[in-house]
Amino acid sequence: MNIQQVKMRFGIIGNSPKLNHALEIALQVAQTDLSVLITGESGVGKEIFSQVIHNYSSRKHNSYIAVNCGAIPQGTIDSELFGHEKGSFTGAHESRKGYFEVADKGTIFLDEVADLPLSTQVRLLRVLETGEFIRVGSSKTQKTDVRVIAATNVDFSKAIEKGEFREDLYYRLSTVPIHISPLRERKEDIYLLFLKFASDFAEKYKMPPLRLSDEAKEMLEVYNWQGNVRQLKNITEQISIIEQDRYITGETIKRYLKDFNTTKLPSLFQSDNQQNFSGERELLFKFLIDVKKDTDEIKSIVNLLLKKHNVSQYNINDEDLEFKINNIPNQEQVIEKAYEIKDKQDISYVKPNIEDTEEIIDVNFSLADMEKDLIKRALTKHKGKRKAAADDLGISERTLYRKIKEYNLDT
Repeated sequence: MNIQQVKMRFGIIGNSPKLNHALEIALQVAQTDLSVLITGESGVGKEIFSQVIHNYSSRKHNSYIAVNCGAIPQGTIDSELFGHEKGSFTGAHESRKGYFEVADKGTIFLDEVADLPLSTQVRLLRVLETGEFIRVGSSKTQKTDVRVIAATNVDFSKAIEKGEFREDLYYRLSTVPIHISPLRERKEDIYLLFLKFASDFAEKYKMPPLRLSDEAKEMLEVYNWQGNVRQLKNITEQISIIEQDRYITGETIKRYLKDFNTTKLPSLFQSDNQQNFSGERELLFKFLIDVKKDTDEIKSIVNLLLKKHNVSQYNINDEDLEFKINNIPNQEQVIEKAYEIKDKQDISYVKPNIEDTEEIIDVNFSLADMEKDLIKRALTKHKGKRKAAADDLGISERTLYRKIKEYNLDT
């Protein structure tokens, strides 16, 4: 069966390899009666996967019951799951069927299964092993044919170690484990989810849909999203309702992600004194290669910089600069080639009017200074409009945003 059809049917948004892999396992196990344990952080959409498994199984025409084990008081959980007899406890005015009896031939989804008390875990283990259960207050054994799908955001190894969860029950439940990755590990899906939620809320509240600037999009992608898809949906709804301007910028996003500038940024946004020099060098040469597509432009820019420092021009060999980037498999070889160019040039010069004093220009410093100056000029020319500046420089707005952060040009 086609994964894209499954996504359309159940409203699953995203195309990351990890999401697709989890869906493939769900579809493969759906045709069996094996127990499934779905793990993942809160808000990743574990219940949707249980629905996929049920609806593509031979039990799809029978009952599907979802039970939140953490929401049922411990004193009544056995009665809810296995039923009770009249008079078995205070308030039991009549006999009642439990979920395992009602869902016979169907599927039960036990969400937050780690919250089950130990006494209930013993009853559940018996059902999984023999298909038998006993109502509360009864001595009569009953049979049921139910497929169990469980889910949790708890680390079972720690729960078992603490004696809070039975190890034998864990192995019974996790015949086939499915792990759903957190949203921060599926960054390519974040923007797609935002667009879907924004479209839904625009239709619901009769408003124009939201649009994101490149900066806002990048901020969504680098944020940590502890609440996963549920948190992203809530943030999108807040923005949809509150913001009058439907074009959302990075400043707008910051108002809703209040901890964005503290603990939620990746290493890309480290302060200058924390950055690795070799990494800076890679970014610098990559930037130069991306911005300048031909030899004449690079030569003219370098010569302008030398003129600024009152230095006589030196010749750059066209053969060195016109090497083919497509033939270089990685950035390390790009850097190696750049240093090869450096070694062939006479970089040293003597300052005018100062006798017997020689100063060496650091190529890395000169290029960085040139790069910063170019960015400042472009931003000034276009009155701070980053998209226009990026177009003028021949780079993406995302790259420009990163360089502005590097050189503290946004202050």
